[in-house]
Amino acid sequence: MIRRSQLYVPSISEKMIRKSVELNADSIIFDLEDAVPPEDKERAREILIKLIKELDWGKRELCVRINSLQLSESFKDLATISKEEKITCIVVPKTENDLSFLFKATGKTLIPLIETAKGIAKIEDIVRSEGVEAISYGIADLSLSLGGDFTFYEKNEFIKTYIVNIAKAYDVDAIDKVYFDLKNQEGFRKECEEARKLGYVGKQVIHPSQVEIANQVFSPSKEEIEWARRVIEAYEKAKKEGRGAIRLDDKLVDYVHYKIAKRIIEFQNL
Repeated sequence: MIRRSQLYVPSISEKMIRKSVELNADSIIFDLEDAVPPEDKERAREILIKLIKELDWGKRELCVRINSLQLSESFKDLATISKEEKITCIVVPKTENDLSFLFKATGKTLIPLIETAKGIAKIEDIVRSEGVEAISYGIADLSLSLGGDFTFYEKNEFIKTYIVNIAKAYDVDAIDKVYFDLKNQEGFRKECEEARKLGYVGKQVIHPSQVEIANQVFSPSKEEIEWARRVIEAYEKAKKEGRGAIRLDDKLVDYVHYKIAKRIIEFQNL
């Protein structure tokens, strides 16, 4: 599953749900939590299920962000979406504990959001939960939970690195947080590029204008694909000759570079 871009769409907005079909997001996250006022939760669930059934979603991953498991609304969310086969993934806000029970109950894959101090403390238990395929985080809620400054935590390298490290340790996708300044597309692109360098595979986005940028940044460039092909060809030839490391463009290439190259080509072929 490619998750370069995960677009949040308010489940209360029929117009925005219909619009999302036209966009090139790899995943769509229909939001029943923050984007829906308390008095509109039931209506949002009705709109969502109606349009999920009605529209052609192609091969996109369809996810739903439910309400916090600490709230009774989450049980209503789960009862509504659990039988809808087109919805294959549940995004769980403010996750603080093992989620295996949720996967066993619904059969749907899980993307927990780390948004509290306890979530950070319990992140390994969370990521090891049965059914977890990816993880992301919400920096506004997290900074609130920690009693810190949002603008500081928004750029905190420790949080970014810690989350991607835990994700990679347990072989799940690390997806970077949302970027709130919708007018600053260069700032968004820069944050995507920094996240990719850290090892994130994609970005959660909140506006259609961010989708294509995320897709571009988290896809291999032509130069990377060409490099990967040359490395694979040269390394495999050297391996047949009994050599484990080679010199390519005056640089050392060994098995680690070969694995990186293979991953780039595998991504390109998906």
